[in-house]
Amino acid sequence: MPPVILITRPEPYGAEFAATLRTLPGGDLSMILSPALQIGALGTVPDLGVYCWLIFTSRNGVRHFVDASARRDIPVYAVGDATADEARRAGMDAISCGGDARDLVARIIADGVRGPMLHLRGAHAAADIARALNDAGIEAGEAVLYSQEAAPLTDAARACLLGDVPVIAPVFSPRSAEALFDGAPPSAPVVVLAISDAAAARVPKGAARKVIIADRPDTAAILRAWPSALQAAYRLEGTECAE
Repeated sequence: MPPVILITRPEPYGAEFAATLRTLPGGDLSMILSPALQIGALGTVPDLGVYCWLIFTSRNGVRHFVDASARRDIPVYAVGDATADEARRAGMDAISCGGDARDLVARIIADGVRGPMLHLRGAHAAADIARALNDAGIEAGEAVLYSQEAAPLTDAARACLLGDVPVIAPVFSPRSAEALFDGAPPSAPVVVLAISDAAAARVPKGAARKVIIADRPDTAAILRAWPSALQAAYRLEGTECAE
């Protein structure tokens, strides 16, 4: 049987990614949406009067800030293009650092920015942005605006992982990769399409037959790597992918 696509990206971005995949060759495969994380509001936006810059490292951070505050006049540093675009759609001026947390910190330092800056983030963060900036002499604080709680996989997702049909699983964060394989190891041959080295590192040894890592930590790079993941899954099934 043809491979199955298992999308564990939290909503609303999981459905958005699924719709984009549908436009690509191979996107007409059977697709299961089972968010591995549940995103919810947490905490409040502090008094912004002292801050010269805001920092966002996810689209969720932007979304929860926009829901909680009417301020749109403070300029933004965003970790990547998608996060910057989310901020711009909300009416904020945003600079994209085009990469991961290290790229963001390096860009801020290289730009000679003066603080104070405020990193608006989730309860679980891949890097301590505020600390890195303070260590570099740039005053920075942080505020937690949302939670990322592990969500159980749906019955359909568990069934496909315990079957014998190849599964293509894009993962967009280290925690999503961890949550995907939380529990019994899959019996299905799984191809993981990881957004970053950090996400790939959370795939348990032996849990996936193939791990493909995007060349940049963003959705555009995931989509560029999609053909490689598709071909790898068809090879696991023992057939060649149609051109």
